[in-house]
Formats: sequence, structure tokens, C-alpha cells
Amino acid sequence: MNLEVIHHVAIIVSDYAKSRHFYVDLLGFEVIREHHREDRNDYKLDLKLGSCELEIFGKADAPKRVNNPEACGLRHLAFKVECIEKTVAELEKLGIECEPIRWDDFTQKKMTFFKDPDGLPLELHE
Repeated sequence: MNLEVIHHVAIIVSDYAKSRHFYVDLLGFEVIREHHREDRNDYKLDLKLGSCELEIFGKADAPKRVNNPEACGLRHLAFKVECIEKTVAELEKLGIECEPIRWDDFTQKKMTFFKDPDGLPLELHE
């Protein structure tokens, strides 16, 4: 088997415009492609961050995500950052609330979580 890297992660969002603003305008992802797919009644947005892509599918009638208690499926999406305190301060200036910074006992690095507009947990990992 010759798996090289993760090419992309795909998520479904309930409010396309709100999520596009969050990931592009606030978090700084670069738009690669954007399509309205009339046959599926959704939007598809391909975003680039470093060498990885994030696919966003905007589907207003998608069922809500089960997140408490945790359920099988995507647990969270994590972003590597150089300085977690600086990134948290930048997010909070944009009105994005973060959990308190804590220490990851397994990696011996600082980490925290925040959420996207649909409540998907997003992690910052130093």
C-alpha cells in the first residue's frame, strides 16, 4: 500500500454562506473551486490549507450532527499552529470563542478547541 498524505477532509454544513465566511474570511482558507450543484440541491466548496484540502458541502436539509455524548464518526478537525496563545487571541478578536488552553498528556503539546458555525469541534494543536 502506498498512502502518501491525507488529500482532503469533507464536512457537511447547514448554512453554506455562514460556513463559507467562517472558513474563508475568518480562518483564511483559499478557495480552489466552488460549485452550486442543482441536481443535488447543494453547494460544494473546495478549500486549500497548506497541502491539504477541505471539502465543504452546503446542504440545508442535512440531519444535525450528534456531538454530546460523542458518537462514531468524525470527532474533530485539528490545525497545527506555531503559537497557540497568538492563534487563540486572533480567533477571539474575530469573535470566535475558544476553550481554555490545556496540555495534551500524550503529545506533550498545548491544545484547545473551538467550534465552526454548525458546532463541529475544531482543535488547535501546537
